[in-house]
Amino acid sequence: MNPTTVFCPNLACPARSHIGQGNMRIHSRKDQRFRCTEGPKTFSATPGTALDRLRPSAETVSLVVTLLAHGCPLPAIVVAVGYDERTGTCGLARAGEQGPAVQEPRVEPPRALGQGQADDIRVQTQGGIVWRALALMGSTRWWLGGEGSAQREMALRRRRLRRVKRWAAHGPVLGCPDGLGSYGRAVRETFREAGHTGQGGRPRRRP
Repeated sequence: MNPTTVFCPNLACPARSHIGQGNMRIHSRKDQRFRCTEGPKTFSATPGTALDRLRPSAETVSLVVTLLAHGCPLPAIVVAVGYDERTGTCGLARAGEQGPAVQEPRVEPPRALGQGQADDIRVQTQGGIVWRALALMGSTRWWLGGEGSAQREMALRRRRLRRVKRWAAHGPVLGCPDGLGSYGRAVRETFREAGHTGQGGRPRRRP
């Protein structure tokens, strides 16, 4: 437990969202609870995470989610771990919700992306073939996000590039398709904005 990496979740606390200000104390190591010197209430170490208010231990939840992510059948996990099937499904859903919650504040603020890479990956699942359109930042190897679809279509590429546009700082963009012509079209149609002139009608879109 490290009190310098957490902040008070109490909405009425004046020190809310302040990290490393010296106001956090360890209240109980056994129960994994912190205390803020600016407020009277204690709180657990898990609010805002996928483990918040869960009875199973963090190790068990992490094990179940890891096995599910690697394709282990849920009935086999139920037999091995001894928990109800709904517990495993709930843990997987919580982990999925936690991903965007961490992605948005840490990765999505606009930044100079530099060189990046985007590709469509064919994924074999138990239910059939699906496509994942992914993008990453070259210098940091951060996954900028991805979109999924049952078909490898133009709409899938547009959704992925809209994510990249949202994260990129304003400036020139050079797109280099590797042979699939629709990539160039998707880049041209995504990285443009409406040029408002004050006149009626639909404004022309410009790069």
